Amino acid sequence: MSGGGQPSEAAAVMSALVPLPVILPLCAAGLKLAIGARLERLQRFISAGVLAAVLVVSLVLLVAADRHGPQVMFAGGWAPPVGIVLVADRLSALMLVISSAVTLCVLVYSVGQGMADNDEVTPLSVFHPSYLVLVAGVSDTFLAGDLFNLYVGFELMLTASYVLMTIGGTLSRIRAGATYAVVSLLSSMLFLAAVAMVYAATGTVTMAQLPARLDALPDGVGMLIHIALLGVFAIKAAVFPMAAWLPDSYPTAPAPVTAVFAGLLTKVGVYAILRTQTLLFPGHRIGDVLMVLALLSLLVGILGAVAQTDLKRLLSFTLISHMGYMVFGIGLATHGGISGAVFYVAHHITVQTTLFLVAGLIERRSGTTDLQSLGGLARLSPLLGVMFFVPAMNLAGIPPLSGFLGKLGLLRAGIDDGGALAYVLVAGGTATSLLTLYALAKAWNLAFWRAPTPEMCAAGTVLEDTEADSDDDEDEDEAALGPYTRSTAPHVVLDRWEPAPVRRRGAATFGGQEITTSATLPPSMTVATAGLVLFGLAFTVLAGPLFSLTDRAADELIARTPYVEAVTR
Repeated sequence: MSGGGQPSEAAAVMSALVPLPVILPLCAAGLKLAIGARLERLQRFISAGVLAAVLVVSLVLLVAADRHGPQVMFAGGWAPPVGIVLVADRLSALMLVISSAVTLCVLVYSVGQGMADNDEVTPLSVFHPSYLVLVAGVSDTFLAGDLFNLYVGFELMLTASYVLMTIGGTLSRIRAGATYAVVSLLSSMLFLAAVAMVYAATGTVTMAQLPARLDALPDGVGMLIHIALLGVFAIKAAVFPMAAWLPDSYPTAPAPVTAVFAGLLTKVGVYAILRTQTLLFPGHRIGDVLMVLALLSLLVGILGAVAQTDLKRLLSFTLISHMGYMVFGIGLATHGGISGAVFYVAHHITVQTTLFLVAGLIERRSGTTDLQSLGGLARLSPLLGVMFFVPAMNLAGIPPLSGFLGKLGLLRAGIDDGGALAYVLVAGGTATSLLTLYALAKAWNLAFWRAPTPEMCAAGTVLEDTEADSDDDEDEDEAALGPYTRSTAPHVVLDRWEPAPVRRRGAATFGGQEITTSATLPPSMTVATAGLVLFGLAFTVLAGPLFSLTDRAADELIARTPYVEAVTR
């Protein structure tokens, strides 16, 4: 079954395509587990090919959902409430496209990191199957047409994410993984209890059947169910005050894992909040509570970011902060607010993932992400400087980048709302944007713009001294060496400081050993990161068509009837 307006044959084809973003990664994960650590090139080809196919299918579903309405698949031909239903409307299809593009780039990055680490066994035999299961879980949550299948999608993500977070078995990763697992298991138990409450009160968990039945419930029962579901999803989305677990969990994992966690997993929680608020509880007064939580997330998160001296932790706190923009749009519950929230989710997935990948390249180049120990990277690696600067300014909301356009849409929606709380959120959002710019500018100045630190010199950082250098430049280079001189600085060869492989305590590769720094960045890691930088810039170039799409998605979400009729007729 498919959306209206399609011929029966086309509807059947679209219906068959809907489950593929879930099925293909799961089948590939099983195949790769069967192969084990053998046939390395074949395994890389399988992973990349499957994720590329998922991207193509997602694009087809997005076009079909935009032209013909929600695309629906009933597993085994069983209609709800008996069977499992998967639904691809404009919102879920757009999220599938963004997530599949991002996960494909991160996979290419991870292949390059595994090759640079000279540690092929762990990424191939453990990382790739777990990563594919994670992708399947993300796709399942976006497509789930009932609450229990949504719960299954979250559990798929939890199982895979714990393996990915603890890969290599270092003490810091095990500790962070344990924290993450405890929080996730607790939220899963609450989610299962909430699903049981919904079924006990309404006799169904199919989301298309719930709106009419939830509206008929007593106010107290409906409020309890609403609070239970939103509480669970707020933990998943790391909305303040349920976000304390995130800064200590994400930065310890390998760079590709941290990037996909920061970019995608929290947005799955936002997607669930958005779906719940628009489909199940539209116009509910809990929207004011969401706006208060959005304000607290904006301010507490960015103040935490300003206080950080480690780049990964700084980015983790900006992640918490910018969740507030998305929740702000959902709390407004207006057309402009929802459209702005959808646009900002798509933008933030890409930009936040890119910044964490760049942090991994910085760690590869210098051996650390401690801003106090970094310096001179703009001179030593101009490409790395560009790849950090562009998404950083995008996240900060510098015109005319997509971060500015997304924030402008949300702030305009707040002004159009006209309420006192909305105006407070507008002021808080503006202040947060300025503080984000300050935090990222500070990171840029410390890591890229200032002269190299003694720690960078000790790590074998390249400092070139050519005949064209002026005496002032030589004096500056001498000052940058601190306790080192030209005769005692490490790795001096003639008049050039050459990089040498060194190990940095605290930074670890996939397999758990300490990272080996290098003067040149691995090509596949660089290409994948640059691809995401360009993908983020495409949001600016295509902002007009993308906003038109998010406007249509907002109309569909507010109307509710296209989703309900596509499933129940």
